[in-house]
Amino acid sequence: MVPGELVRLRPMEPSDAGALWRWNSDPEVMRWMVDGYRQTLASVTKRLAERGRNTYQDVLYGVEVQADGRLIGLVRLHGAEPETGIAEIDVYLGEKDCWGRGYASDAMRTMCRYGFEQMRLHKIQLTVVAENHPARHIYQKIGFVEEGRLRQTFRRDGRWHDELVMGLLEGELR
Repeated sequence: MVPGELVRLRPMEPSDAGALWRWNSDPEVMRWMVDGYRQTLASVTKRLAERGRNTYQDVLYGVEVQADGRLIGLVRLHGAEPETGIAEIDVYLGEKDCWGRGYASDAMRTMCRYGFEQMRLHKIQLTVVAENHPARHIYQKIGFVEEGRLRQTFRRDGRWHDELVMGLLEGELR
């Protein structure tokens, strides 16, 4: 377990498949994420069971509320290479009653601290749809800065949207 202030991060288990499947099937949760093709609960369960252990290149943690141990989302560092010291981060909370309560900020801050301190990363980066203002607010609050714009790379509701590339260097985490 990796403790934060409000949440703790822990490896995902096959028993988490039901929550993951439910979140990925919720259009409001998936609004600004690439959701691909819908999957069955059985395929999500199988994927989690076959995933294997976390590695330097791919760390996936469930986000639990410290107060009650409820799984509310996930956070992932992936694409890390020791030669570059750079990884990408993804996060989302699937439990909508937990939105706006500081859990996503704490999960991001906790995972970034883990990346910098334990994995010895130099930089963590992400992409976010420009219109996803709540996510951008969280990222900026903990120190991410906009580094570029990918024009019309995300399609939702029949419209193309820009994505922003954001980065956080070691020592910039707030």
